[in-house]
Amino acid sequence: MSGIWNSGLEYGKGQFRFYNGFDKWMEPFPDEDRETYPEMFRLPKGVYETKLTPPLGIAFIEREGGGVMVEYLVEGGAAERQGIIAPEDRLIAVTAVKVIGAKWERRLIPCVKWTFEMVVGAIGSNEKRWGCDNVILQFARPNDGADDAEIASYLEFFEPPSDSPWRS
Repeated sequence: MSGIWNSGLEYGKGQFRFYNGFDKWMEPFPDEDRETYPEMFRLPKGVYETKLTPPLGIAFIEREGGGVMVEYLVEGGAAERQGIIAPEDRLIAVTAVKVIGAKWERRLIPCVKWTFEMVVGAIGSNEKRWGCDNVILQFARPNDGADDAEIASYLEFFEPPSDSPWRS
């Protein structure tokens, strides 16, 4: 579907300017796409999405080769209370807000190669002033059959194109 990534005068406009969950993001696509590309309309095996209100209560540790994984959950924190996230889960995507002038967008961005600092910055960008009352995170759970090749293929859909303001 064209128009998923906005640039120029279209930046900050349209139905794809605010990511609020996988199912909601995929709603505008036609049934024809769902039939032709069914794998794009479900999360890969071993991958889950969760929404948390900051502070998240997650201690991340940087992985060798890039990206972060959950080291531990803060006792009594939002993640522990929710009961979904577990130590060693690998963060594969996170919502981030990018502001250009008076316009802004919140997108789900693949983060499998990001540094710890980049992940923390993305999480912190989900501020109330941009309409964010949560942070949306997608994790791969190693013991649930997560397949790196399937995950990489899935994440390509969310990668910004080379001419996108999200690349700067």
